[in-house]
Amino acid sequence: WPSWAIHREYGLLSDLLPGRFPAGFYTDDTEMMISLLEAIVAEGELKPEAAAARFLANFHPERGYGGRIYGIMDQLAAGVPWDQAGTDSFGNGSAMRAAPVGFFFYDDLAELKKAAVAQASITHRHPEALAGAVIQAGAVGLALRAGLEHRRVETESFIRTLAELAEDLDRHSSARLLTLLDLEPGSIPELIPHIQALFLCDVRAIEAVPPAVASFIMTDDFVSAVTLAVNLGGDTDTLGAMAGAVAGAFYGQTALPLSWMQRLENGPLGRDFVIDLCQKAAALKINKINGQSRT
Repeated sequence: WPSWAIHREYGLLSDLLPGRFPAGFYTDDTEMMISLLEAIVAEGELKPEAAAARFLANFHPERGYGGRIYGIMDQLAAGVPWDQAGTDSFGNGSAMRAAPVGFFFYDDLAELKKAAVAQASITHRHPEALAGAVIQAGAVGLALRAGLEHRRVETESFIRTLAELAEDLDRHSSARLLTLLDLEPGSIPELIPHIQALFLCDVRAIEAVPPAVASFIMTDDFVSAVTLAVNLGGDTDTLGAMAGAVAGAFYGQTALPLSWMQRLENGPLGRDFVIDLCQKAAALKINKINGQSRT
């Protein structure tokens, strides 16, 4: 979500401060994540044509979008079907915005995978991008389920389940994810060089999603997960957002520092709008679960 800037505390970036954008300003993929959640709430399911329409309606270039997205938006605006507008991009954007899918389909990994691929395909068709979206959505879903059941996340099972979920989409992405099993516990300063040795932490899905997952599984609280992610360098806003989505799903909203929440942008699609949208999505999911249990 937020833009980050250098603030050194024990050598770590550790606060929301102005950088390329104002502190707490949400960026491109977060705008698309909000759009995706809007579409799910409006439809009660993931309809990619509805998601594509929301992507277009909420498109604000000043949010820092990558170059390819402009052509995709032009095609959608011209009436090109959602499944024909995307490119062969292997970028991490389709993964970064996938958290609402992980939440809404946390109790059905097959449906989660189908929805993650569908929303990713609107903009990204490369196997690595599709696998990255499935891994990120799956991580949110598995973390949420563990949190709701008040049980710890078992690291090896967590990683292997995600790798198996995405293996048929891109075996290389799954194999790279499994390298997280080699990480040893340690402090954030100790973990940073080890994760950086494994991944570039850049805009490529295969280089960004695993370190975000690592930031969750190798830490014990929300703040530490996000702090580790943004200190890995590279595409920091995406790494922080993905790690924060997984950690937030597990630890819950109360784990988010109030000082961070208060500084989040609060315009038309900002903090209060998103909180309200999340509450609507949660109510919709509860009703859906209750309806299924009655039948």
